[in-house]
Amino acid sequence: MPSLLHLDASARRQSLSRQVGAEFAASWRAAHPDGTYRHRDLAANPVPHITEAWTELCDLVLAEGLPPLDRLGEIVRTPAQRAAWEIVEPLLDELLAADVVLIGTPMYNFSIPSVLKAWLDQVTFPKMSLAPRRFVVATARGGAYSPGAPKARFDYQERFLRDFFAGHYAVEDTEFVNAELGNSRTDPNLAHLRAAHDESLAVALDRARLLGKEL
Repeated sequence: MPSLLHLDASARRQSLSRQVGAEFAASWRAAHPDGTYRHRDLAANPVPHITEAWTELCDLVLAEGLPPLDRLGEIVRTPAQRAAWEIVEPLLDELLAADVVLIGTPMYNFSIPSVLKAWLDQVTFPKMSLAPRRFVVATARGGAYSPGAPKARFDYQERFLRDFFAGHYAVEDTEFVNAELGNSRTDPNLAHLRAAHDESLAVALDRARLLGKEL
């Protein structure tokens, strides 16, 4: 039975990244009526940042030679480590149960929201291959950062996530669906770019629908 894990990271309840991600999720669910779907809103229910006890668990994993994932809980030795493991375990369970991981995220300060980074930090325990799972990232950007755009070199959102999934999880084919120029909706100085934004959003929504059917 196929499974989709859907994460949202935007602080806005009505956001472009949520809109594009929801389009993918709806298409995927229609294409997989027997599938399972799990949604986690990282903005509404933030994942805690890692603690020293989390780092101790990482050290124990290395010392134990990486025991099987279903036995990781057995390495816990202190109450603080137990508390850290109780945060990590359900997040890992969700991730490992998914065939497709969908992340809806805005670009904040050229990168990703801190709530998404906190989730990523937690689930790097332990390092492992998640191939052939598929990752899809639905993004919203205030400006234009696609290849060839003047600000392309400042894109630490897609670059970071693509490198993270490849380097940590051995997933080399992450799909990105980017809706750009969102600031043209609210900034009078960018009003002349509104048509380009509308086109970018329409393309992103179409791409999200298509990917949802394919994956």
